[in-house]
Amino acid sequence: MSEELERNVMHTSTDERTRQWSLILHLSQFAGYLVPGLGFIAPILIWQIKKAELPGLDPHGRAVTNWMISLIIYLGAAFLLAFVLIGMPLLVILGILGVVFPIVGALKASNGQVWKYPLAIPFF
Repeated sequence: MSEELERNVMHTSTDERTRQWSLILHLSQFAGYLVPGLGFIAPILIWQIKKAELPGLDPHGRAVTNWMISLIIYLGAAFLLAFVLIGMPLLVILGILGVVFPIVGALKASNGQVWKYPLAIPFF
């Protein structure tokens, strides 16, 4: 009976740690507001370092990385379109999504759900 209890405690502990690291992974995108480029590097580092220890973190890492790469592509296109004024509203919308999507992803991760970011191109 104690072995079963120990397995349940270990399983719960792993699930809780996966949720915590998933939450951190999503919110680490905001590190780019403090140090330029860190919002792109930090989530990838967290994902790569922790995915072997916490396999449940892998889908979160894929979702965040797909979103970040997609966002860079969209920002590049919107910047080019800004010269014909169409890109200005797109840049504003992408700025808003760049704040809202990581927060939603973090909230879902804290509940143990994997949230695939809308508009993210599936690279991984």
